[in-house]
Amino acid sequence: MATERALDTGAAVSVVGLTKRFGSVTALDRLDLEVRTGEVHGFLGPNGAGKSTLLRLLLALLRPDAGRARVLGLDPWTETAALHRRIAYVPGDVALWPTLTGGETIDVLTRFRGGGSASRRAELTAAFELDESRRCRAYSKGNRQKVALVAALACDAELLLLDEPTSGLDPLMERVFAEQVNAQRARGRTVLLSSHILSEVERLCERVSIIRAGRIVEVGTLEDMRALHQVHVRAGLRGPAPGLTEVRGVHGVSLADGVLHCTVDPPAIDALMAVLSTAGIVSLEVTPPSLEDLFLGFYGQRTAEAG
Repeated sequence: MATERALDTGAAVSVVGLTKRFGSVTALDRLDLEVRTGEVHGFLGPNGAGKSTLLRLLLALLRPDAGRARVLGLDPWTETAALHRRIAYVPGDVALWPTLTGGETIDVLTRFRGGGSASRRAELTAAFELDESRRCRAYSKGNRQKVALVAALACDAELLLLDEPTSGLDPLMERVFAEQVNAQRARGRTVLLSSHILSEVERLCERVSIIRAGRIVEVGTLEDMRALHQVHVRAGLRGPAPGLTEVRGVHGVSLADGVLHCTVDPPAIDALMAVLSTAGIVSLEVTPPSLEDLFLGFYGQRTAEAG
């Protein structure tokens, strides 16, 4: 009989075998996840994969059907009040009290976590160009996100749970957000970032977990993942390159005007270079897969798009 993996109480987030069903739909299927203390961890998956469900479970907004979790060493469902004083949460679609101003809303949200830093709040309000005097019903979606971000970042939260936090922000504000996440990392704080903006995750996150149908299908650093997947090769050649079809691990070979394009499994790179050298290499580009390539590969969309 297989032994269930133990919870890591030293991790910022440790989840083992977490399962959540909504009627006949299984949103999370025996999911395991570990977020190390002090890291920015990316959480990727399409709509319906289970990302928001997991975050709501960690916040004790939902209860699981099976499995266990520890967040900052605490049980989310029996030590909820103590946990919520140490974490901050920003959803992707922020709902605010319509008659309160942005400033009054930040007052309420930060009071839950000890009030926050007035100087830090002023810095964040200026950085995000937020007018705190306006009532929330007059805010655009982007400004509602800014209110939630200022409230979360002004507190000295040990862990930030961010679920599509830049939804509605313009590119300039996305850059401000990235700077603030890097500042949190520098202070030793932990961030679990769920985002559909792959470039954002690639730029900010040390490790990434990819979720599919309620289960984690890959976890690791981007370099770890890239080492397991095909790289793209573009080579300018002096002459024809014989025998490429015989090299196991080389795919999608095309040659036009002396320029060869292909993808290659990492173990086959040496063999490919040996064959290309017989033709004389004029130029060479070897490009690792982007996070988007990895993500789409897990979801089988390359084949669908090519068809």
